[in-house]
Amino acid sequence: MPDFESALDEAMPLAEAAVKAGADILFLPEYCGGLKTQGAAVTPPSAMEAEHPFLAEMQRFARAARVWINLGSIAVDGPDGRIINRGIMLDDTGQIRGRYDKINMFDIQLSETEVYRESAHVEAGCEAVIHDTPFARIGHTICYDLRFPDLWRSLAQAGAEILICPAAFTKKTGEAHWHVLNRARAIENTRFVISPCAIGPVPGGGESYGHSLVINPWGEVIADGGTIPGVVQAQIDLDQVAETEARIPSLANEQEFTLVSVDAKRSVA
Repeated sequence: MPDFESALDEAMPLAEAAVKAGADILFLPEYCGGLKTQGAAVTPPSAMEAEHPFLAEMQRFARAARVWINLGSIAVDGPDGRIINRGIMLDDTGQIRGRYDKINMFDIQLSETEVYRESAHVEAGCEAVIHDTPFARIGHTICYDLRFPDLWRSLAQAGAEILICPAAFTKKTGEAHWHVLNRARAIENTRFVISPCAIGPVPGGGESYGHSLVINPWGEVIADGGTIPGVVQAQIDLDQVAETEARIPSLANEQEFTLVSVDAKRSVA
C-alpha cells in the first residue's frame, strides 16, 4: 500500500465486512494508511492530521456505520520534515477520542542487506496512552513497542483491561518472535491482547508477517488471522481479566527492589 488510495481500497471492504459481521469496534494495523520503504528508511505516505485523507474517510465510515475504530497507526506530518507514527481512536460519531504516538523506534539490522531505521524519518512519542471506551479501557502500543515489557506493565497497572499492538512486523522477526511475545505480554499482565498485523510485501522492500492475534489473559490464542488478508473476529469477556488476575495477582504482588552489582573477587573472604 504505497499511497492513501490503495490503502483505502484495501481497508474499506474489510471494514464493511467486519461491521456486517456484527463488530462493535474495529482494530486496524500499523501504518494502515499506507506503507513503503526506501532503503533502510520507513517512508509511508503522510499528511497533516486535519487534512489526512485516510483518517477523514475512516471518520466518515465510523459515523455512518456507528462503530468505534482504532486506527493502529497512520503517518502524520510532524516537525522538521519528519513524520509521527500515530495511533488514533475514533468513536461511533467519527470524533477522535485519543491519540498515541509510537514511543520505541524500529531501528534494527537483521542482516547485511535487511536494515530498518524508522527514526531516520519518524519523531518518537513520549507518552503512554489508555483509551477509555464503552467496551473497555484499552492500552495502546505499536509494533516494536511489543519488545518493551515495562510499557505494557505500566498500562496494565494503570487500569488497561485490553492491550493492543497494531503492527507491520517483519516476516523474519514475526516467524521467530511474534506469537511468543504477544502471548508473554498477555500472560505477565493478565490482560487481553489484540494485535492486528499487516500482511504481505512492502513496496520498496520488506514483508509483513500477518497473523493478527487475539489472546486471552491466560495466554491462549483465541483468534489468529494467518497469512491471508481478511477480518479476524473474536468475542471478549472482560470478566476473564479479573478472574485471571485473582488466580495469579502478579501485578499486585510486584515488589520494589534495588539492583546491586557484586564484585566477585572482592566478595571472597
